[in-house]
Amino acid sequence: MLDTSGVVFLQLGAMAALAFYVAANLGANDVANSMGTSVGSKALTLWQAIIVAGILEFSGAVLFGQGVSETLATGVVNAEVFAAKPQVFLIGMVSVLIACGIWLQIATSRGLPVSSSHAVVGAIAGFSCVAAGINAVDWRTIGTISLTWVATPIASGALAALFYSGVKYWILDRPDPLFQLREWIPWLSAGMLSVFGIIVLPSVVDVALVQTGAIAFVYDRLGWNLPIHDIVIGIGSIGAIGLTLNSWKKLESVEKEEERRKKEEGRRKKEEGRSTNTNSPTLPLSPPPTLPPSETPKLGHSLIEQQMARFQVLSACFVAFSHGSNDVGNAVAPLAAIAYIRRTGSFPSDDFSVPLWILVVGGAGIVIGLAIWGKNVIATVGEKIIELQPSGGFCAELATATTVLLASRFGLPVSTSHALVGAVVGVGLIKAWKTVRWKTLLSIGSAWLVTIPIAAALGASIFSIAQWILAR
Repeated sequence: MLDTSGVVFLQLGAMAALAFYVAANLGANDVANSMGTSVGSKALTLWQAIIVAGILEFSGAVLFGQGVSETLATGVVNAEVFAAKPQVFLIGMVSVLIACGIWLQIATSRGLPVSSSHAVVGAIAGFSCVAAGINAVDWRTIGTISLTWVATPIASGALAALFYSGVKYWILDRPDPLFQLREWIPWLSAGMLSVFGIIVLPSVVDVALVQTGAIAFVYDRLGWNLPIHDIVIGIGSIGAIGLTLNSWKKLESVEKEEERRKKEEGRRKKEEGRSTNTNSPTLPLSPPPTLPPSETPKLGHSLIEQQMARFQVLSACFVAFSHGSNDVGNAVAPLAAIAYIRRTGSFPSDDFSVPLWILVVGGAGIVIGLAIWGKNVIATVGEKIIELQPSGGFCAELATATTVLLASRFGLPVSTSHALVGAVVGVGLIKAWKTVRWKTLLSIGSAWLVTIPIAAALGASIFSIAQWILAR
């Protein structure tokens, strides 16, 4: 049990408020990863995105945030160095919370999507060097994270370019794009649910069926041994079939409505023409003006973008849920380390985990921060790099999720911010590279490069000040 005496309780409450502050800045900055492209493509309004992302981010953080197997607190520092002085590590974690909150708020106020994990890593490295020397930091981990700065946006951009090239070639540029879309809907449904299902469904099945004992109950009563991966595949298949049938139905309904509208408009024009011919003398008719080929509108593209908007919103929901379950640790891992030291008086060991109440603090902070400050970064990712349509936004989100999933399989720490920005640029290069706003990208890239050094300097400075105050 936690020591709930007055002073300790107030101290822990203050630390929880700090973690809430960091989570709020994380929500304002990182949630653009899931909702920025949906707002930019007009698939969702800003407030619709905030409400949807808030619900899913909080759900993912509280329900599945505890599944993170390794925290940043124990992965960046050498445990042996701090094992004998856990109180120094506690002060360092407080410094990390303050440093990350300050830097994320500065970046968010300027609309710059930065990596919260890099900010946490930088702050931990900064205070560790001051507290116990340069050997207190696991520099191999720092080097791996630095390499992902380059690899993540390039990989995600390449995938997004590949996906959008396929959509453009097989659907958008075809003589009958609506027919092509109808043919490709099953493949789009299966592809999206395969990628996002692998991220989300295993955790859902584990909590809903394994931890509740449902699978064990079925085995005891019926003798059925149900492997988790088979259940995941079954749920994903049912979801893909259901999404395909629903999408076909919606597309058919929209097509009928569009056809009815065109007939009504044609009938109205005929009636107007009849009325004009009756009341005015006959004049020689001039041929209608023709548009250049590049300006000729392609029939059905608006209907295609309407349908792609549905896929994009659904993909954004999956990304928001998985982001809440994975990235909440960036905000609350330092608080969990502080609570562990307060409870045990020792450095976090193998049984270190994030308690539920801390996950609730992190999830609530993400939602509040998104609602108050999130619009700046959402606008940058969704609108200021390139103008997106739902087809491009869907490809960008699919590429982002695929990149993050593959990196997770290989145990590589990557930034969702980097992945999404790279994916948006990848779509832009295929769509029209001259429309990419390189000035915005230069600002984002600069923010990426300075995140770790600035966070490290802040963490070191705040830790030094705290040590000086406590020593007096």
